[in-house]
Amino acid sequence: MLEDEKIISLKNMLVKPGTNIKLSEFETGYKGKTLNKEDAQVMLENGRRHLSEIQDKLYAHNRYSILIIFQAMDAAGKDGAVKHIMSGFNPLGVKVHSFKAPNAAELDHHYFWRHEIALPARGEIAIHNRSHYENVLVTQVHPEWVLNENIPGIESVKDITKEFWKKRYKQIRRFEKNLSENGTIILKFFLHLSKKEQKKRFLQRIEDPSKNWKFSMSDLKERAYWDTYQEVYADVLSSTSTEFAPWHVIPADDKWFARLAIASAIYRRFEKLDLRYPVVTPIQKQELEKAKQKLMSEGDQKDGNGKKVSKKN
Repeated sequence: MLEDEKIISLKNMLVKPGTNIKLSEFETGYKGKTLNKEDAQVMLENGRRHLSEIQDKLYAHNRYSILIIFQAMDAAGKDGAVKHIMSGFNPLGVKVHSFKAPNAAELDHHYFWRHEIALPARGEIAIHNRSHYENVLVTQVHPEWVLNENIPGIESVKDITKEFWKKRYKQIRRFEKNLSENGTIILKFFLHLSKKEQKKRFLQRIEDPSKNWKFSMSDLKERAYWDTYQEVYADVLSSTSTEFAPWHVIPADDKWFARLAIASAIYRRFEKLDLRYPVVTPIQKQELEKAKQKLMSEGDQKDGNGKKVSKKN
C-alpha cells in the first residue's frame, strides 16, 4: 500500500528541482477521501515491518547510508514522526540527532562541521531533527546570528546580502552532492503546518500539564515571524531541491497522514536501491558445511549429575 501513488500521491508533495515554489501551493492537511485515521494506522504498522526488513538488508548490503532530514515550524510534529515511523527499526543501526543553537565549540568550526560528524556510516540510518538547513533558515530570519560565526568579511548585518545566501545554497548543494556520490541516500522532509493548526497545538501544550514542558516563550516569539519564515522556507526549498536530494512538502495538520506519507516516501526510496544480502561464495559454503558437521558431531550435553540433557528446539 505504501507504494501506491493513487493512495499517497508523493508527486504532489515533491519540490521539483529547478522550480520556484510558494508554500501556499501545497496542502497543509489531507484532502483526499481514500484514507481515514484508522486505516492509515494499520498501513503504517505494516509499513514499519517492511521498513524493518529493508533496514536489515541495508546493514548487510553495506553499500549505502541513509540520511533523513526533518525541517518544520514549531509544533509541526517532527518528534512524533521520528518516534512513530522509526520505532520499527533496529536501534543499533539508527542514530537520531536533534540540533539546537550551536555552542561556542561548534561556532569555532564551519557550519557543516557538527552535522558532518553526525553523518551515518555505511549500512546505517541517521535522522537529523533540524539540520544544516538551520544555517539558511533561522539565520536568514535573524541574520544577526550569523555574526557569531566570525566569518571573514562579515563584520555587520549589512554584509549579509542576498549573494551571501545564494552562496550558502550552493555550498549546501555541493555538500549533499558529495554525500550522494559516495553512497549516502538523502531524504528531506518539510512538515508543512498551517498557522491555525500551530495555534491549536500551542494552546494544547499550555492547557495540558503533561505537555507544558514542550512549550517555550521563544516558540511564541518565532511565531511572530510566520510570514517571513514562509517566504524563507519557500526560497530554501526551491534553491536546494535537487535530483539527488529532493525536498518533500508533507501536509502536517493531520499527524496520522503526515507519518504515513513520510513512511511511504522512505519505503519507495529504499525499494529503488535493490538491497540484498551478500551472496555466499562456494568456499564460504564449504566452510559453513564444515562448521555444521563439527557442531553435529559434538556429544550430548550433560548436567551437573552427568545425565544427558534433552535437546529442545
